[in-house]
Amino acid sequence: MSVVSRQPGIVLTDHLFQVPLDHQVPQGEQIEVYAREVVAAGKERADLPWLLYLQGGPGGKANRPLGRDSWLDRALDDYRVLLLDQRGTGRSTPATRQTLLLRGSAQEQAEYLAFFRADSIVRDAELIRRQLIGEQGQWSLLGQSFGGFCTLTYLSLAPESLREAMVTGGLAGLRSSAADVYRAAYPRVARKNKGHYARYPQDVEAVRRIAEHLATSAAPLPDGGLLTVEAFQALGLLLGSGSGSDSLHYLLEEAWVRGSAGLELSDTFLAGAQAKLSYADGPLYAVLHESIYGQRSVDPGATDWAAQRVRSEFPEFDAVRALEAGSPVHFTGEMIYPWMFETDPALRPLRGAAELLAQRTDWPDLYAPEVLATNQVPVVAAVYHDDMYVDTADSLATADAVRGLRTWVTNEWEHDGLRVSGNQVLDRLIRMSRGEL
Repeated sequence: MSVVSRQPGIVLTDHLFQVPLDHQVPQGEQIEVYAREVVAAGKERADLPWLLYLQGGPGGKANRPLGRDSWLDRALDDYRVLLLDQRGTGRSTPATRQTLLLRGSAQEQAEYLAFFRADSIVRDAELIRRQLIGEQGQWSLLGQSFGGFCTLTYLSLAPESLREAMVTGGLAGLRSSAADVYRAAYPRVARKNKGHYARYPQDVEAVRRIAEHLATSAAPLPDGGLLTVEAFQALGLLLGSGSGSDSLHYLLEEAWVRGSAGLELSDTFLAGAQAKLSYADGPLYAVLHESIYGQRSVDPGATDWAAQRVRSEFPEFDAVRALEAGSPVHFTGEMIYPWMFETDPALRPLRGAAELLAQRTDWPDLYAPEVLATNQVPVVAAVYHDDMYVDTADSLATADAVRGLRTWVTNEWEHDGLRVSGNQVLDRLIRMSRGEL
């Protein structure tokens, strides 16, 4: 029996579904997938169209509503919303260092995790759709970031199930390999560094000072992790969000404290860095990150730690070289590196599985360009012109490749526009989908 609860202005219903681990073997191992239905109070029995929300990631659980907050407020005017915890996340059968060790060896863990990409997520959604609204029922999609990648897979695999699709910051390159993605990403991240240092010029020296200290002696983090120079640079992930540059600056402001042995990195700084760097709450983001670009018809080789391989092509991200040259130390961005599976306690037990996934060469294709070229589903997308995470050129090329897809290109927001200004962003997309704009 579904559990129903209430918050101000909304009614929530829990749903739990049994789905095959491998959809090609429907009678094989089953896992659980959780979804939360949200409807405006007073509309519980109304005949509303369904809107499936696909969260960013990979490895990101759906947002936990606190009443009619952010984009959900606008969505509930017109839809019954389903917030899906994609397989392995949140209340769906979790995939973490604690649970994956029960699978056995690294090889067994990797074989299990190979079923946690967008194609499996879409097939989960299809089973859920049939149970909730019937074989012939259609629903709308809202895909944020990686959720937009999943939306493109949905449009490729089961477009007949969709009445419309809306994407924010998530039009993936249909034919981009992992190496292509990072080769385009490093220059974008470099521009974000330049913008940050222009906004906070005092941070040039502050960052150099911390990097110089860590180059001599890595700092232990409260959770048992290790803050190395490279880990410190990974705080640049913040630079892709609207307020991220400011958050990074405030973190740097409190980096030092005078202790019994003189100046040392403060607990406040180390705890703040750990909160941004730890993957304890979402290890699939790290373990599966490069595999979301794996497609055997695009690149028959392994992803093979593409971010690490491509980094050498951009020497400005070499912290030691920058320190020696007296140059600003560059932060990195949305890159996953093999050393993270040594410095982060939440990832250490998963290093073997991650290595096997990085060497896999037979990833099935995620997109069907020939299907997308004849698309009949109304699709609209917000493309953030200065998006650090998703390449704008890739997004616009994909928009051209999907028949009828309409874009709204804006530099008003960063990648997290749906989170910070959800009502405004979603309202425009809904109006575009209806042909009102």
